Amino acid sequence: MKYLIVANWKMNMTLPELRSYVNVIKSALIPSEREVAIAPPYTLLLPLFHMLEGSNIKIAAQNMYYEEKGAFTGEISPKHLLDAHVDYVIIGHSERRKIFGETDALIAKKLKTALSYNLIPIFCVGETLDERNTDKTFDIIVSQIENGLSLLTPQEIQNIVFAYEPVWAIGTGLNAYPAQAQEVHLFIKDLIQKKYFKTSIQNVKILYGGSVTPDNASDLMSMPDINGLLVGGASLNPEKFLGIINFKES
Repeated sequence: MKYLIVANWKMNMTLPELRSYVNVIKSALIPSEREVAIAPPYTLLLPLFHMLEGSNIKIAAQNMYYEEKGAFTGEISPKHLLDAHVDYVIIGHSERRKIFGETDALIAKKLKTALSYNLIPIFCVGETLDERNTDKTFDIIVSQIENGLSLLTPQEIQNIVFAYEPVWAIGTGLNAYPAQAQEVHLFIKDLIQKKYFKTSIQNVKILYGGSVTPDNASDLMSMPDINGLLVGGASLNPEKFLGIINFKES
């Protein structure tokens, strides 16, 4: 299984900034066993695709709606993402849940639609600090996963990338200790394998997201069930992102 490192730029970057960023990252050597994807704002999806031609870096979107067209002002459809040569789409990010009120039911529809258009969803789950402090982490994870996957078949679930992002660690400078992250990743892996595949044979790719930096990437990736990273703030700096991509394996 290749490690997957995803940059989530959120509502950052302009076209001139994109050009200078790509000049740095496109010329860098990326290990063949690591897959890299960048999720820019919608306005930069197509320019980023053209600038990255000739590289192995994939394009990701930060969100999408579950309808392919219609009177949904301000939304973007899976067809629009395909026009921009998108490979991955982030769905259920904690900021979408918290700031925009996205429910598990809405997320389930988005996952179903993304898969029907051969887009690979990066399905985010995670608990708040209050939920962790009251020992509700695993209950929240089970609820988000079971509700989010409620419209999917086991075959469809095989095509999903999961991302554990503890809400208390996103943009705070805090991050789960590697052992804490590993505990939740193993829980997610066991839940999916036993509930949906009835076996431990199927591969389940689970990324960790939450204040990832070049300094902690190697320790996080030393955990056996962390299969990649979803990187926020540190991915806005190409040198820092390359430092994360090129983490040292223990």
